[in-house]
Amino acid sequence: MYSGYHSDQLSHSSSPPRVEISNVGREPFNVSSTTEILTKALEGRSITQEQACELLSSGDLDSILVTADRIRHRTKLGRIVTYSRKVFINLVNLCRDSCSYCTYKKEPGDALLSMLDPSQTLAIAEMGKKYRCTEALIVTGERPEQKYAEARAWLKSTGHSSTIEYIADISETILRKTGLLPHTNSGSLTKKEMRLLKATNVSLGVMLESSSERLTSSGMAHEHAPSKNPKVRMRTIEGAGELKIPMTTGLLVGIGETQEELVDSLFSIKSLSEKYGHIQEVIMQNFAPKTYTGMAQALPATPEFFLKTVALSRIVMPEMNIQVPPNLNPKIFGNFLDAGINDWGGISPVTIDHVNPEFQWPTIEMLKEPMEKRRYTLRARLPVYPEFFKGKALDGFISERLQNYINFLADETGLVKEEYINWG
Repeated sequence: MYSGYHSDQLSHSSSPPRVEISNVGREPFNVSSTTEILTKALEGRSITQEQACELLSSGDLDSILVTADRIRHRTKLGRIVTYSRKVFINLVNLCRDSCSYCTYKKEPGDALLSMLDPSQTLAIAEMGKKYRCTEALIVTGERPEQKYAEARAWLKSTGHSSTIEYIADISETILRKTGLLPHTNSGSLTKKEMRLLKATNVSLGVMLESSSERLTSSGMAHEHAPSKNPKVRMRTIEGAGELKIPMTTGLLVGIGETQEELVDSLFSIKSLSEKYGHIQEVIMQNFAPKTYTGMAQALPATPEFFLKTVALSRIVMPEMNIQVPPNLNPKIFGNFLDAGINDWGGISPVTIDHVNPEFQWPTIEMLKEPMEKRRYTLRARLPVYPEFFKGKALDGFISERLQNYINFLADETGLVKEEYINWG
């Protein structure tokens, strides 16, 4: 059995109903069938959703991990694992949605309410440049101006009528004055809004979280979050594909979805990636219960099961950049290297993770320790992956203007120049 990964490393009090991945109605896994599916994957053939469900319900975690690891090593990914050196700009954390697990959203009057003016925003970006960051991650709540008069007044004070207009302008300022590359996570967007952001953002991000509409029903995680309706999220991701915008998306595992729904979510992302070629990265994030939320007493998927979902994402999408945030799994993040990941996501030497402030970023040295044992090399990347700005076949994803900013930061491999990070 896979060693070093124990379920008791995530302990929670027992109480209200557990939010878990259902296996109701499934037949016991068949070792022979599991082996056949994994062999098919190793031969470079795509597995079906039904076969993916069978792997997810299988008890043979070791074989699934070995397969994912072998698939990862035979692709373009090699032995490099990346991270993005960033500043987290918490532009506004008012939000029209109310997810049952969220602590990011604040209300007017909250001591941690953030509504940054242009000078405050630029100061954060300039601090990031001082610490040799290359990404300005701009995060907001979902369309706060639609719900809050305070948000409308704040936007008016900056000379704007919408959050997206403000992001577009502040992205231009950050780009021009610091050279950091903006990447915006602002929820569901229209094509018109994404077209506006494409001029200054090298990539955009929106988490699918789940393709299950059931999670929007009464008592479920997204009941009060209309923008988390999977049709809305999928429309944003597809719109980015039509506009040739590199897109980061991903799943939040353990918020009440069934195994079938989890697999459907992976295949929904795979389908859009194959159609448009624009999904640059899939984040596999585990739900972590937080105090003072509607799901504070809900238990997450077990570490073993989450590890299996990560490996499955590699098997389903062999060439995809797969990320697991290390700060959400501080004691065991090294184990995800065995499941086929090749990226740690954004790590900041300057700012906290405002979405998950309970979890501190690991240091670079902490990341390197489990990597060196497995003979991996850690490299900094940009908020857009090399395959989207290297090569004539990818014309249209990155403008010539943004390419010039990228060229200043990237070496011949498309990763961040070592001399830039070490300068000064």
